[in-house]
Amino acid sequence: MKILGMISGTSHDAIDTAVVELRCEDRVLHGRVLSTGAVPYSEALRRRLRDCLPPHPTTAAEVCRLDTEVGQAFADAAAAAAATAEVGGVDVICSHGQTLFHWTRERTVLGTLQIGQPAWTAQRTGTPVVSDLRVRDVAAGGQGAPLVAHLDTLLLNGLQLRGGATGRAGALNLGGIANLTVAATATDRRTHAYDVGPANALMDAAVLAATRAPFDRDGALAAQGVVDAALLDTLLDEEYYRLPAPKSTGKELFNGGYLERVLRAREPVPLTDLLATLAALTARTVADEILRHRLDTVIVSGGGSHNPVVMGALAERLPHTALLPSSTIGVPGDAKEAIAFAVIGWHTVHGLPATLPDCTGATAASVLGSLTPGAGPLVLPRALSPAQAPDQAVFTSG
Repeated sequence: MKILGMISGTSHDAIDTAVVELRCEDRVLHGRVLSTGAVPYSEALRRRLRDCLPPHPTTAAEVCRLDTEVGQAFADAAAAAAATAEVGGVDVICSHGQTLFHWTRERTVLGTLQIGQPAWTAQRTGTPVVSDLRVRDVAAGGQGAPLVAHLDTLLLNGLQLRGGATGRAGALNLGGIANLTVAATATDRRTHAYDVGPANALMDAAVLAATRAPFDRDGALAAQGVVDAALLDTLLDEEYYRLPAPKSTGKELFNGGYLERVLRAREPVPLTDLLATLAALTARTVADEILRHRLDTVIVSGGGSHNPVVMGALAERLPHTALLPSSTIGVPGDAKEAIAFAVIGWHTVHGLPATLPDCTGATAASVLGSLTPGAGPLVLPRALSPAQAPDQAVFTSG
């Protein structure tokens, strides 16, 4: 079965796509990544998304407009991805959409909103669409995040069972937010997965406010700066880091307004020093969690993995941990989340849960999402029993 996974993450800059051919044999999910891509939002649409996100106010009318226009952008991206020569059409599309708000109170998630109306994609492509993927876990008492932990766990199980990882293994995604997945072991049979804190979110906000550029390309500005130790201590005093898992966060907390409040009572900090300090914040908070779990191997993905300042600081703090790009296990790092949603879509159409209650805090695992039919009758594959569900995954690219 060929499934197209799509997502625009917390950087809200582009729609990431991945077409994956999936089959399950003897509880091993075999994945072949046929194509990946990223379709940037128009600058006007991206600006309106930024203006709609916390701490900015918005209106129901603007949310409706954005739901439609983001849905149309996803439809265009889906049609382009499915029509490429190496793909030749897909069986199912799984669209995460664009998170607009993740409603949390203390440690409880009360609701979550992803926009990008899937009917536009179903109408444009004639292909059934799985969407609205987080809310079922929230309804079951979970955080609705991090959903990528399901793919991480399958991949880490496959890696360890085949001897591809030394010692205890984990997976780290450095997007707008950093999330970490820690595989179960013989002595700790629980999988751990949660949002650690900001990866690119605060750095992107600082660059945008100072230069109007969307991010610090290759960490060039941060590399010129010096870490402000006092500011770093203030940032590390954030209560979120001390909360126990399960926990999730996003730009509802770590946004430009948050940074402005932190900086308001201080002497002005040069942009290069601010970025160096924010890169150190990401490295420090992530490294502390990796050390706490005593990880020997960590598979790294996401846009932040291209920032040499962040990765250099992580390597310095983790001299005994192997930091490996996810491409080494057949998963292109920039498309990992899109691949994860393709895998979730495969589980949904086979009637299988794709959440880990230990990680999200839900009362039970859930079959995720809602289905929008394509051009013809909705015909699903034969449902699989829990005994047939994959417990590990092996991926190749191309």
